[in-house]
Amino acid sequence: MTPERLERFRKVVSHRQHDLTVVLENVHDQHNIGAVMRTCDSIGIHEIFILQTEERLKFSNLSLGKRTSAGTRRWVDVHYYTDRDACFEAVKKKAKRVFATHMAADSVSLHSLDLTQPTALLFGNEKDGVTPETLALCDGNFLIPQVGLVQSLNISVACAVSLYEAMRQREVADKYQDLPVAQFSPEKKKLFDLYVGRHEGKYKIKSVMPKEFDL
Repeated sequence: MTPERLERFRKVVSHRQHDLTVVLENVHDQHNIGAVMRTCDSIGIHEIFILQTEERLKFSNLSLGKRTSAGTRRWVDVHYYTDRDACFEAVKKKAKRVFATHMAADSVSLHSLDLTQPTALLFGNEKDGVTPETLALCDGNFLIPQVGLVQSLNISVACAVSLYEAMRQREVADKYQDLPVAQFSPEKKKLFDLYVGRHEGKYKIKSVMPKEFDL
């Protein structure tokens, strides 16, 4: 472990946003999941949740695009659930509110959300969107402002747009602080030690996923 690499880990962990996360429901395209993971790493999210409630979409193996996200898999953890209530229970430990991308009469603009607060953003299946049962558990719906003829974005693009809005708001609110390790919270110190351990090869990345897993 070089001093330069150790310093890189310090900076990355210092900017990790432990109270901001993403939930993907029935998103089956693993390339899209890999792209979401890269965006999450880019803006400081270290874990996401994958919820599969449709039997035909459940994964027996989740490779997450080995070529495009192999590096990201080491730094962004994935929690996989097939039980909706269990997933939301876990998410709510990180984020007090869950907002889903969904077109409805009560949907609000992405830009009107206060994303400086503990928040999870939920994105549905590329074809069918968020299921009604999952929507019932969410705290609200939001839309990404668009002025084109085709009011649609790829799931990974929609997630990226939403997360960079969250990053913009959090930068203004001074949520991205460059801290020395001595000032890390217990959560950040644990993550710092985990990243160092993964770099040194102490932890393996799982490829075959049971009902719930951590990469």
